[in-house]
Amino acid sequence: MTDQELARIANEVRRGIVTAVHAAKSGHPGGSLSIADILTYLYFEDMSVDPTDPGCTNRDRLVLSKGHAAPALYSVLAARGFFHAEELETLRRIGSRLQGHPNMNDTPGVDMSTGSLGQGVSAAVGMALAAKHWHESWRTYAILGDGELEEGQVWEAAMLAGNMQLDNLCIVVDHNGLQIDGTIEEVNSAMPVADKFHAFRFNVIELTDGNDMAKIRDAFQKARTHKGEPTCIVAETVKGKGVSFMENQVGWHGKAPNDEQFARAMAELVAAGKEL
Repeated sequence: MTDQELARIANEVRRGIVTAVHAAKSGHPGGSLSIADILTYLYFEDMSVDPTDPGCTNRDRLVLSKGHAAPALYSVLAARGFFHAEELETLRRIGSRLQGHPNMNDTPGVDMSTGSLGQGVSAAVGMALAAKHWHESWRTYAILGDGELEEGQVWEAAMLAGNMQLDNLCIVVDHNGLQIDGTIEEVNSAMPVADKFHAFRFNVIELTDGNDMAKIRDAFQKARTHKGEPTCIVAETVKGKGVSFMENQVGWHGKAPNDEQFARAMAELVAAGKEL
């Protein structure tokens, strides 16, 4: 696909995110919108997955370690054909397959149940180790929030990944600079992120605009061809990307739009889609 085609899909994914969170009247739109472009590229261009056979043993795996951004994962899975987009409006409802955090037992396309921050990267390292052990060619991706880097378990897993030279593992840090209580600097800065992963024997790619499809493509192509080390892509993103009044606003970390805000957000996204 071209970058423009992928950008159009990412716009659809954003509309799905806003629709789901509005319907649920709760959820996490900010950090979901920030990773919409990266998830779109992974599921529509980079990863080997089959919506008709979600459990295919040869598929690439993705662990959404920042599990509260589930609306983004659900929206891209719907766009990719794992289930109907109408199901997005059941987010967080009793009996729905689309709960507030991903559940691998219920939701087609979800490779790992996540929610407790810091734990997803350990699961991803285990998956990458398993592929090496079985001499399989599939890859594992893990998406972490920058606030999540405050969890010590992240670094225990990173240490093992580097020491085991897991070049079939790619960690993506969604570096939007904001977490639930404020900016990363105000709460507990993990900077410099790139230097830390370098110290843990990672190949580090600094993605200066994690919402630009051409730059995303370049970063993941480099990650796929790098051998002998796991890769960490530090992606500079905008929290709330695509909805003007949500962008770079920490208050939209975990708040649903009301009816008026929903209409405004969707109007902006529809207009942006027509320009693509």
